[in-house]
Formats: sequence, C-alpha cells, structure tokens
Amino acid sequence: MYDILIIGSGSAGMTAAIYASRARLKTLVVAGEAWGGQLMFTTEVENFPGFKDGIQGPDLMMGMWRQAERFGAEFLFKDATSVDFSSRPLKVTAGGRTYESRAVIIATGASPKWLGVEGERRLTGKGVSTCSTCDAALYEGKSAVVVGGGDSAMEEALALAKFARDAKVVHRRDKLRASRILQERAQREPRISFVWNSTVSQILGKDRVEGVRISRVDTGEESTLTCDAVFVAIGHAPNTSLFRSQVDLDEAGYVVSKGITGTSVEGVFVAGEAADSRYRQAIAEAGTGCMAAIDAQRYLEAR
Repeated sequence: MYDILIIGSGSAGMTAAIYASRARLKTLVVAGEAWGGQLMFTTEVENFPGFKDGIQGPDLMMGMWRQAERFGAEFLFKDATSVDFSSRPLKVTAGGRTYESRAVIIATGASPKWLGVEGERRLTGKGVSTCSTCDAALYEGKSAVVVGGGDSAMEEALALAKFARDAKVVHRRDKLRASRILQERAQREPRISFVWNSTVSQILGKDRVEGVRISRVDTGEESTLTCDAVFVAIGHAPNTSLFRSQVDLDEAGYVVSKGITGTSVEGVFVAGEAADSRYRQAIAEAGTGCMAAIDAQRYLEAR
C-alpha cells in the first residue's frame, strides 16, 4: 500500500515524486519503459532556471530522478496498463502486477503529433523540434521551416522570427486554420513566408537538418528547401487513453481539472501536460507537479 502513486516521469511526475517523498509519504512512480518524458529527446535546455549555461534534457531528468530517489521514492520502469479508481484503495496495474495507493497523481503528459516522414525521428534534437519556445534561440541567423497551419504553427513561426533569418511555413492547404489575429501577425512579419498546398515528404541531413523535400498537394511536383531546422507544429495528443471512464476528460482528451490539480475522482490529482494544452514547458509542468503533490498530501492529512 502506497500513500501516493504517480503515473508518469516527466518534469511534472518527477517533481511530484520529489515533494511527496520528501514529505515522508510512501511514494511509487510508475515511470514507464520510456521514462523521462519529452526532455529525454531534447538536447540543450536553456530556459530551465538554475542552469546558466543550459543543460542537456536527459541530464536534467536524470538529476530529478536521483533527487526523488534520494528522498525515498520508488520507481517502476514499466508502463501502466490499467487503472481502477472506482473504489478504495485506488489501483494501478503495471508490469503484470496491481499496486494500491491512497492517492494517485496522473502525470502522463502529452505527445507531439509527428509527420511520420523519413529523417524526422533520426534528426529529432538535431534540428527537428516541436517547441520553438525551447529551441528558437538555437537558430539565430539561420533558416527554419515550420510545418502546420493552425495557431501552434503561427506561434512557432512568430517565435522563430525573433531569432531566425527566415521562417518558411509549409501548409497543405491554400489558407491557414489559425485564428485571424495570429494570421495577421504572421503575415505582417517580413521574416515569415508561406509555402502553400505543400507537404514535407522527407527531412534531409546526415548529422543535422540540412533541408526538406516538399511535395505539392495539387500537382505532385517535388522540390527541395534548404534549412537548418524543422519545427513540426501539427498539434499534441494527451497520453490519457488509460483514464477514459475513470476520470472526466474534455473533447480533446485532456484531464478536466477541478481547482488546480483535482480531478472528478476524490484522491486522484493531475499534473503537467495531461491537463495542460497551453503552456507545454518543463518548468510550468514541474510547478504543477509540486502543486499536485502538496494537494495530495493535504488530502491524505485531512483523511
């Protein structure tokens, strides 16, 4: 029997583990086989406070893990396969075993939607990114491609325009889906240009991004764009399918939070991108991990 069981091991889950275990609560983190969240696929992190020269994403997550482990948190590097929040104690199954807990923190995060083209995964962290807030400053004076036509794509392009020499937005249609105000801001920015009715069919480069292959949707004609970075901005999907019928989810699949970290089930809390479709920053998700752990601790004390 655990006091707090945390599902997920990104910055939200790890921070929750640090706070829960430091409060002398018996804590289990179901970290997953691919533990550490999206930062495990990020090279240099320059905007996490406390690291003036930046830090490698995997190093940051390794430090969080060791810090939580130092305070006594236990880790299970298996994927959670089912949960039962219908009765007490709360139950989570992972690695063929069922674990019981008085409180649960959902910190399973969200995953960026990918193009699924050749070169994309191989060059992730080597010029391929899904976060301009994280990586735009790395491409000062260089050329970037943004894939997408919604709000996320315009926000990525506008953030890149502060640093990059130019940002080319590749969109499969002949008009944007983004909100009018973001469209107007992007179209007024001289460093942003648009490649309409086109898709990216391949990302080029051996050790770093060197360009993209572009396919015209209407004619099938192919061409090459030289660039130093590709930012994929076609949306995110929360990793919450495990919790359908267990807690309330919104239409997009994000956990509906009550207060800040509460959910529709008493004793079940949420932190990070499983409930956050707006900020998607490691420091923001770490903050909600702290809040969820404190809320869970106070819930347990009240009982």
